[in-house]
Amino acid sequence: MSFRFQDQVLVVTGAAQGIGLRVAERAAAEGAKLVIVDRATHIQNIAGALTESGCEVLAVEADLETFEGAATAMDAATERFGRIDKLINNVGGTIWAKPYEHYQPAQIEQEVRRSLFPTLWCCRAVLPAMLANGKGAIVNVSSVATRGVNRVPYAAAKGGVNAMTVALAFEYAKHNIRVNATAPGGTEAPARITPRNEQQQSEQEKIWYQQIVDQTVDTSFMGRYGSLDEQASAILYLASDEASYITGTILPVAGGDCG
Repeated sequence: MSFRFQDQVLVVTGAAQGIGLRVAERAAAEGAKLVIVDRATHIQNIAGALTESGCEVLAVEADLETFEGAATAMDAATERFGRIDKLINNVGGTIWAKPYEHYQPAQIEQEVRRSLFPTLWCCRAVLPAMLANGKGAIVNVSSVATRGVNRVPYAAAKGGVNAMTVALAFEYAKHNIRVNATAPGGTEAPARITPRNEQQQSEQEKIWYQQIVDQTVDTSFMGRYGSLDEQASAILYLASDEASYITGTILPVAGGDCG
């Protein structure tokens, strides 16, 4: 086991489940001091389990779709640990899956709030701490679904994540702050504890979602979904000092599907 994050302070958002949880677990095993952020109260249970494993961890419940929530999380991190070395922006995800003409205006806005603004706000909120520290690394979790079916609002949000990643990297390289993103493809994960959409899918919506699954597999060279560990490995590599000469990069982690 390597210890790439020994005594480094990592903030991981959306850490209560899925990719974010696996990133937090693996960073803890590599010596990180963790601040795990989620609006789900289950984040406290995650913190308890990580503490038992020997990790020094702070759990913060916050709504990252608001700047106030993002600022609260970063302030809590610096108050507890004195600095922030790395930020993993993992909040986001498709809420609905359907052809664009079937989206209601409110749903379009909600998709963008969910999958763009948490990253936008957290990057803004973390910069003062990283500038004061004289260095830092940010990894945004985007998606190859910027090219896909039945997710136009989500694609627009993740396209925004890609654009801001490159713009931030360009603007802050002179401050020794690296900014990169991974673009996951379809990823196998346990059933969500907190569903993104609590409404039961109609039969038509199930068909539309299956079209996403079929397109994801068909456009991947490897013809399959990825694993949580395959996603976490790429994220943690870009966050680590092993990637010290990499910035402004969007790394597809999708079995050859480039989005």
